Amino acid sequence: MAGKSESVSISVPYRNLRKDVELEMVANHQNENASSSSLNRPDGAAVSKDCSLVTLVLSCTVAAGVQFGWALQLSLLTPYIQTLGISHAFSSFIWLCGPITGLVVQPCVGIWSDKCTSKYGRRRPFILVGSLMISIAVIIIGFSADIGYLLGDTKEHCSTFKGTRTRAAFVFIIGFWLLDLANNTVQGPARALLADLSGPDQRNTANAVFCLWMAIGNILGFSAGASGRWQEWFPFLTSTACCAACGNLKAAFLLAVVFLTICTLVTIYFAEEIPLASNNPTRIQDSAPLLDVLQLKGLDHSKSSHGTANGIKYERVERDMDVQLGKSNNEHQDETYIDSPGSVLVNLLTSLRHLPPAMHSVLIVMALTWLSWFPFFLFDTDWMGREVYHGDPTKDSLLVELYGQGVREGAFGLLLNSVVLGISSFLIEPMCQRMGARAVWALSNFTVFACMAGTAVISLMSLRDNTKGNEHILPNETTRTAAVIVFALLGFPLAITYSVPFSVTAEVTADSGGGQGLAIGVLNLAIVIPQMIVSLGAGPWDALFGGGNLPAFVLASVAAFAAGVIALRSLPTLSSSFKSTGFHIG
Repeated sequence: MAGKSESVSISVPYRNLRKDVELEMVANHQNENASSSSLNRPDGAAVSKDCSLVTLVLSCTVAAGVQFGWALQLSLLTPYIQTLGISHAFSSFIWLCGPITGLVVQPCVGIWSDKCTSKYGRRRPFILVGSLMISIAVIIIGFSADIGYLLGDTKEHCSTFKGTRTRAAFVFIIGFWLLDLANNTVQGPARALLADLSGPDQRNTANAVFCLWMAIGNILGFSAGASGRWQEWFPFLTSTACCAACGNLKAAFLLAVVFLTICTLVTIYFAEEIPLASNNPTRIQDSAPLLDVLQLKGLDHSKSSHGTANGIKYERVERDMDVQLGKSNNEHQDETYIDSPGSVLVNLLTSLRHLPPAMHSVLIVMALTWLSWFPFFLFDTDWMGREVYHGDPTKDSLLVELYGQGVREGAFGLLLNSVVLGISSFLIEPMCQRMGARAVWALSNFTVFACMAGTAVISLMSLRDNTKGNEHILPNETTRTAAVIVFALLGFPLAITYSVPFSVTAEVTADSGGGQGLAIGVLNLAIVIPQMIVSLGAGPWDALFGGGNLPAFVLASVAAFAAGVIALRSLPTLSSSFKSTGFHIG
């Protein structure tokens, strides 16, 4: 009837379902002559027209802010915790929060943001809250030594005291874990916001813009970590409890807060979200195909009629409202149960038995791949300070200075790593089209094997050149250059690791009867479980061989070689097409 809003249900096949189940896409047509009507997505959120490139660029700036802090976290925090008296053997334990929050918090935040009905939108409230949590966390970390001093740690000056500052370490760990929790709170909604704003023809552009902002954040963050002179520019940040390393970290993190605040405000202002209506239609959960939850509530109590509007064939579904109202009292409880952290984890674990056989090989290769990466992520700058420069943050001032020089050199190497990663990301698609994704993924693992094995050679070279009698000297130029080159070269396989496995997973599960979102969630298990293993075992394992980082790096090299071999022998032959899904760190 002209002049009235008419609800039209367009049925489209969902090829990943086991049975012939159809998802409904609801469109509100104000009149039959509307040529550009707005569609509602299957999750009930309205989809606006494609936004401009400028809007996309400005809406992604929060990625740079988060990545700036993450780069500082990677380059400075493992060395800093040792200045508080935590031994190298136990420093890896503090990184355990990352995989735990990645396993539970990120999927839950994703689900909760999907259903958020705030008038400010679905994603922006989570981005704002997560950014505030990051700011609080980095301030706690930066001022942990001062807070510990006020709570009763030693009153001796930090330049002479070499014992454990227990209260400062405890405050630091609280801030560190809060930071990991906050990072995972922001990352999912930030990517989902990008998907909400971009149209079908903008997805590749949107991912490229997001990755560009992340690369900018990485470069700026590692540059800040490599400086090592922030305490000289802001001397008022040092104190009795906070010496040079602490003052440098404090100033760098305060800069991160300012940068993140600016980026977050820009994103919130320019990302115009359409609020989700609280009465949006029920939708099939992404996990439904794997868990055999194949029917909507009230589906068997509906009638349908067919017709054509604006040249589009449609099916109108009229449900029995009495049946719907009779079930409405239980719907909220059901959704609350489905969205709980425990249910999300059980959902992921249960879905393992429904995956296609090829996906099992993908999970094994993925687990070995990340088992080879995490020792480097945890101990990269620490290795440069200990094995290459032979410093020690807990000894006399000369060894502390050598260690600091090594950490700064390592941060510079990570800066080059980010540059190589950004350049390599443009080469992945043509490489996959020419060699195939399986060969490219195997190549990345063999590259990691060679680089991690190279760290052993470099360590031996540095040990040979390190001492003349009892006098500590800097490593020669060849050794330092070789170490930085290894850091830079690892940017190439890292770019592959951040993209190709997700593209392989999408192709393997496309026709398998499993939801793609849940398949990616299962793939995340192959990332976080190796990180838990490394966080719990790397420090004690290194302690068995004298407390250095080399034993963990050697195991990483072995894992990378095994991943490359299994990738070549067990991964299925895939098509030469490749669509980048972007990358993230942390």
